[in-house]
Amino acid sequence: MDLVIEIEPGAGGTTAAVYRALRAAVMDGRAPAGHRLPATRVLAADLGVSRGSVAGAYERLTAEGYLTARVGAGTFVAEAHTGDRPVRPAADPLLPHDDWTFTPLPTSGESPAPRYDFRTGIPDPRLFPFDTWRRLVGAELRLRANDPGTYAEPSGHPALRAAIARYLGYSRSVRTTADDVVVTNGTQHALDLIARVMLRPGDLVAVEEPGYPPARRLFESLGVRVAGVPVDDEGLVVADLPDDARLVYVTPSHQFPLGRVMSRDRRDELLDWARCRRAAIIEDDYDSEFRFSARPLEPLCTLDRNGRVLYVGTFSKCTVPALRTGFVLVPPGLRPALIAARQLSDGYGQTATQAALARFVDDGELARHVRRARRAYADRRARILAGLAAMPALAVVPSAAGLHVTALLRPGAADPVRIVAAARRAGVAIDHLGEYVPPGTPVAPGLVLGFGAVDPDLIEEGLAHLAGLL
Repeated sequence: MDLVIEIEPGAGGTTAAVYRALRAAVMDGRAPAGHRLPATRVLAADLGVSRGSVAGAYERLTAEGYLTARVGAGTFVAEAHTGDRPVRPAADPLLPHDDWTFTPLPTSGESPAPRYDFRTGIPDPRLFPFDTWRRLVGAELRLRANDPGTYAEPSGHPALRAAIARYLGYSRSVRTTADDVVVTNGTQHALDLIARVMLRPGDLVAVEEPGYPPARRLFESLGVRVAGVPVDDEGLVVADLPDDARLVYVTPSHQFPLGRVMSRDRRDELLDWARCRRAAIIEDDYDSEFRFSARPLEPLCTLDRNGRVLYVGTFSKCTVPALRTGFVLVPPGLRPALIAARQLSDGYGQTATQAALARFVDDGELARHVRRARRAYADRRARILAGLAAMPALAVVPSAAGLHVTALLRPGAADPVRIVAAARRAGVAIDHLGEYVPPGTPVAPGLVLGFGAVDPDLIEEGLAHLAGLL
């Protein structure tokens, strides 16, 4: 990589000027410790000075301990004198607009995993066939495999859109075509695109409560009003939906985080509500690949006869989050606008990854992986359910799918906030239901435990710690 430094005239001539510029780059961290400097001939040509001037500066910096010379390897920045890059002072710092109150939330990859990792939404990467995936990606990265010198379609790689349509028809009974599919960088990206083209600041969106916090945050960040709607044993309480809601966000196949399935009657009621008010429904089907009991009910989008449902899915749970690939099935009237929004926001996705994923689906590798993972997760889930059932303070919420379970605290049990804090101090990572509603919102006391990331050999040990805390 080229080293860019400014040579300023001063005492001592060109050699001294090069010396001062290089020393400043080392001292302020622009040339970090261990970095290999360009050869004297290369740097001299870049700076437009003689090679002798650069060689003289290197020799002086080496003598003073700023650089080290290795025979046959080159000249490197030494450890002792390097510093951190200075922060540029800002007399009048740039700030977001007054209504922007959002700061980044912690992510699961920012810190080392806890010993007893019952965090939600994290699949086990040890189950993913990385050797197969590397082979597929490598094949798609060959020159001319996907015309890498051109810009791709914003709606996604054609082969992946077709593969997703076939996959949904086979695994979800969803009748769709490649034309309906827009590929996204996961669920959050899909929600952002939908909100961009459907909502104006001040419009009202209804979300489940408790529900998926990133969806609420996204809508609020766009200046949209958000109304929380309660969830009961049959799913979202449609009778409590605000009449002026333009959009309803739901997780009917496996309500997040409670885990309940929306009943058929409640699905019909929600579709009728949307038809009468000309509202839209986002159906987030985020982890239906992992179903452990009865056959699933039909998705809302297959029951919809009026084009009110946008069906959103992701590969983050059934593969690994690093693939950053999801999709949305878009009704015809919204399709051009949504594709344009994708093009405006990030142009298009990673073509090689999308093409490899199409092969992964069509070759049956995804189905094989899901079957293997489902068996592993079913075992973990059964062991966690057995452990929770043995804790008198807890009542497990029935669920049939996904990578987490929820248990409500019985009357008289300890405060869930205190339980979770004490558990985390003991290395047991769990959530409580209060983390899935806005601050100050009443919610049933309960605990949420994921089983995608936990080491299977530590499940009973982790649950024993939780039982002791309870």
